[in-house]
Amino acid sequence: MESVAAAVTSLRELASAEPLATLAARFAAAGHELALVGGPVRDAFLGRPLNDLDLTTSARPDDIVRIVRPVADAHWDIGRAFGTIGARLGDHTVEITTYRSDAYSPESRKPEVAFGDTLEGDLVRRDFTMNALALRLPSLTLVDPSGGLDDLFARRLMTPTRPEQSFGDDPLRMLRAVRFAAQLDVDVDPAVLEAMVGMRDRLSIVSAERIRDELVKLLLTPAPRRGLELLVQTGLAEHVLPELPALRLEIDEHAHHKDVYEHSLTVLDQAIALEGERHPDAAPDAVLRLAALLHDIGKPATKKVEANGAVTFHHHDLVGAKLARKRLTALRFDKETIGAVSRLIELHLRFFGYADAPWTDSGVRRYVRDADELLERLHILTRADVTTRNRRKEARLRGAYDELEQRIAVLAEQEELAAIRPDLDGEQIMAILGLRPGPVVGEAYRFLLEARLDEGPLGAEEAERRLRAWHAERG
Repeated sequence: MESVAAAVTSLRELASAEPLATLAARFAAAGHELALVGGPVRDAFLGRPLNDLDLTTSARPDDIVRIVRPVADAHWDIGRAFGTIGARLGDHTVEITTYRSDAYSPESRKPEVAFGDTLEGDLVRRDFTMNALALRLPSLTLVDPSGGLDDLFARRLMTPTRPEQSFGDDPLRMLRAVRFAAQLDVDVDPAVLEAMVGMRDRLSIVSAERIRDELVKLLLTPAPRRGLELLVQTGLAEHVLPELPALRLEIDEHAHHKDVYEHSLTVLDQAIALEGERHPDAAPDAVLRLAALLHDIGKPATKKVEANGAVTFHHHDLVGAKLARKRLTALRFDKETIGAVSRLIELHLRFFGYADAPWTDSGVRRYVRDADELLERLHILTRADVTTRNRRKEARLRGAYDELEQRIAVLAEQEELAAIRPDLDGEQIMAILGLRPGPVVGEAYRFLLEARLDEGPLGAEEAERRLRAWHAERG
C-alpha cells in the first residue's frame, strides 16, 4: 500500500496536468462540479499505474458536450442515455458522467437511469467502497462517504450499502468482487461473502456476454487463482464455469489419483509464469489461460476405477475439448477463441510418452502440423501440465520437452516447418493428372502431404512421379 503522502502527490500531479487542469477550469467557470472518481483515485493509494480517467459531474450530458467540445479533438455520446460523454484531448481519453441516482428492478440488472444532484449520492450507489472515492477538482478535496479509504488500507472489499441491496441491484457485482479479490489482493468482507453465497442464483438474470467479460478480466489478472477459488467457494462457479467445481473428484483411500481441481489451478499458475518468462513484453493470453484452466475438464466424465484400484481417464482430452467448446459457446466467446482453446485441450496429451520413446522426424513434423499456429501455446501448456512432486520425473519430462523443442527448431530451419505443405499444390496436381476440382484432388493433396510429413521435402520431380504412381494404382 502506498503511503497517503505519496498518493496525494500522485493525485496532485495528475490533477495539475492536462487534460484535467483544463477540464477542471472549464467546468468551474460554467458553474458545475467535476471530480475524478473510482479506479484512478483507488489506484493512487495502491501505488498502481493511473490509466483510465473517469470523471463525474453535476452537469447534464448536453452541458458536458458544450463544455468539452471547444477543447476536445473528438467527443462521442454513445453512453449519453446513461449520462456518459467520452472525449479525446491530445493523448488522453476521458469519460465524464453526470451524477446518477438509479433505481433497479428485481427482474433486471439494467437500472432506470435517473440523474442525481450530489457527488456523495452518486458515490454511495457504486459497487464497492474502495471504488466510491472521488477527488473534487480543482480543489483536490477527497470525498469518501462510505469509508472506502479505511477499507482500502485494511485491504477489505465492502459495499457502500448493505451487500444484499448492492447485489440485488446488480448481481454482476458479485463477479466483480471475485475479480477485485484477485486483482487487488484484498479480502472479501464476511458480510459480502455471505451475501454472495446467498444470492448466487441472482446471476441468472445476467447475460452470458457480461459473465464472459468478467471471467476474462479475472483470468487476465496477474494471479487469478484466488478469484477462481472464490468462485467455487461461493457457488458462483455453477453459473459461470460449472466444470470447474466438478473437478473436485472424490478421492478415497482405495483409488488414489491427484486432486484434479488443485492440479488445474496449479497448471494455470505455471502457465502464467511460463508465459511471463517466455514472452515478458506480451499482453496476457486469454486463450492460453482458458486452456490451462479447462484442460482436464473431461476427467469427471471419463473417470474409471480399474480392477487393480488404478484410476484412469481414457480420452479425457477429446471429451474435454468437446465440453470446452460447449461451455465457451454458451458464454458467447468468439469462434476463434472457442476453436483455439478446444484444440489446445485436444492436443495437450500428445507429448507425454515422448520421454520414453522419442519420436521420429515424421512424428515431430506431425506435432507441429497439428498444432499449427497454436504451437507456442501448446509448448507452454504442455510444460505447465507437469505438476509432479517427483523431482526426478519432473526433470526427465522437462529435459524431454527441451529436446523436442530443439528438434522442432532444427527441422524448422531445414524445412520451413512452420508452413508444411506438399511439394505440389492443387493447381499442379490437377494439371499433372488432368483433373477438374473435386474430391480426388483433395485425396491426392493429402497423399503428398503424408509423404512430406514422413520423409521431408521430396522435390517437384519425385513428388510428380509418386503422384502419377498413386493415381495409376487407384485405376
